[in-house]
Amino acid sequence: MQQRKIPMRQCLGCRTMFPKRELIRVVRAPEGELSLDFKGKAPGRGAYLCPKLECLKKARKSRAIERAFSMAVPEEVYEALQARMEEVPHGS
Repeated sequence: MQQRKIPMRQCLGCRTMFPKRELIRVVRAPEGELSLDFKGKAPGRGAYLCPKLECLKKARKSRAIERAFSMAVPEEVYEALQARMEEVPHGS
């Protein structure tokens, strides 16, 4: 019996590949607004970040999220990402 392939995505901060489920997805909806998608099911273009504050800092400094979506990222999206990362315990 063949195992199911685990979808992998690259973190915009550290540029490391991880299983999609371990990352936080930022999604640009077809209407153009950005939001966080914790189920991974929202329609639109997704970009992924590790749940680590240092990855968020790197991605923000390099403007990786802006480049991924070719648009400015509202401050509240960064604040929501930071709040989520601070509340989620992780293994590092």
